[in-house]
Amino acid sequence: MSQRIGEVIEASTTRFTAGAYELLAAPPFGSLVRASTRSEGSAVYGLVYEIRTGSKEPGGRAVVRGRTYSGRELYDEEIYAENPDLAEVLQTEFAALTVGFLEGGQIYQYLPSHPPPVHYSVYACAPAELIAFSECSDCFRAALFAPQLPSDELLAAMIRAAARARPDSRDYLVRAGRELASLLKDDYDRLAALLRRIRP
Repeated sequence: MSQRIGEVIEASTTRFTAGAYELLAAPPFGSLVRASTRSEGSAVYGLVYEIRTGSKEPGGRAVVRGRTYSGRELYDEEIYAENPDLAEVLQTEFAALTVGFLEGGQIYQYLPSHPPPVHYSVYACAPAELIAFSECSDCFRAALFAPQLPSDELLAAMIRAAARARPDSRDYLVRAGRELASLLKDDYDRLAALLRRIRP
């Protein structure tokens, strides 16, 4: 069963950003997430390409909390334990590249007609859903050539996650490698670097 992890706070045709319900609890970089839509049984899929935590106030910044006025030093988890209000003043957000959608029980790996609505739920995809989505590799092109994103790192992380979700991880990595070779046949250096990143 998929876990509800946040809600959409900004959306466009090609990307959406979600606020996580728990501070510091964003899905991992490269993971597949699913955003609800206004149509029953439909959803938008995205690959998490950025995770950030900061002040909830526009233009605000987190302040140093590791040293108290009495001179006491606090480290890492101790800071959160000593300052339970941090969950009220900070927010973790994650941005996802739209790579497909679900409609009528069928997965499509191209852009949906509309982005997910703001304030609609976002779910972490369970392994079975990731396996079903990654059976097709049409989204590789969208991830590889998305502007202003760490595209190669993003796609490599998604491929590694999809391989880990399968009992036949090696077979999947071989298939994914062949698809990458087809897409990057004119860029050997980039292909070689990507293949190194997905090697088990």
